[in-house]
Amino acid sequence: MTRFRPCIDLHAGQVKQIVGGTLDSSTDELKTNYVSQHSAGYYARLYRDHGLEGAHVIMLGPGNEDAAKEALAAWPGHLQVGGGISDHNAALWMERGASKVIITSFLFPGGKFSQERLDAVLTALGGRKDHLVIDLSCRRRGDDKWFVAMNKWQTITDMEVNQEAIKSLEPYCSEFLIHAADNEGLQKGIDEKLVQSLAEWCSIPVTYAGGGRNLDDLELVKRLSDGKVDLTIGSALDCFGGTGVKFDDCVAWNAKQAGNDDK
Repeated sequence: MTRFRPCIDLHAGQVKQIVGGTLDSSTDELKTNYVSQHSAGYYARLYRDHGLEGAHVIMLGPGNEDAAKEALAAWPGHLQVGGGISDHNAALWMERGASKVIITSFLFPGGKFSQERLDAVLTALGGRKDHLVIDLSCRRRGDDKWFVAMNKWQTITDMEVNQEAIKSLEPYCSEFLIHAADNEGLQKGIDEKLVQSLAEWCSIPVTYAGGGRNLDDLELVKRLSDGKVDLTIGSALDCFGGTGVKFDDCVAWNAKQAGNDDK
């Protein structure tokens, strides 16, 4: 069943919605859609009160740990956390209340995939792959080719996101998170081919983020993936200053899907 999954993106200690492809070390280049007046804890409580499981808290760069801890404390055991996760702190974030930890950049030293590092993270988690989400956020290179992007989506790695890569990683994690960085924050629609491909390749849960605008995009993801891929909507949501879709309507959409599933 395709679900709407919410997010809490943290940058410089604040909840923000950012155009993904501009997220680098230069603040001059950073394009921000929205800076919230509310805390990370506010959004965590909002998601808790509406029973929105599987939300991800992403720390985009330094200065976000306190905000992330505040979110986890507001709904312990129900939020995934990512950004700067490694074998040295994965267990710590679980202790702080994360339901799962999300890793990307740590797996790609020098832009090259490291099986040794993946093994190290899993060992740090006591072998609990149900506590691990692998983030294969990517950028398009040519027609229908995507490569994992790290370091705030600025560095292209040697890993192509394809069936071979997905199958090699599935034994080590419980789900995938895929940001289409070229679509992130633009509200110009999803990468339909990527969504369709993820549904074909993945046999474990997968969440797609990037370009989601409205309820029609939720329906589109549901149709393209045959209900196998979840969708995160960020910048278009009214709770993040957007005008594309109301948060309450996304909550209602999830409830409707759950009702259909029960029939």
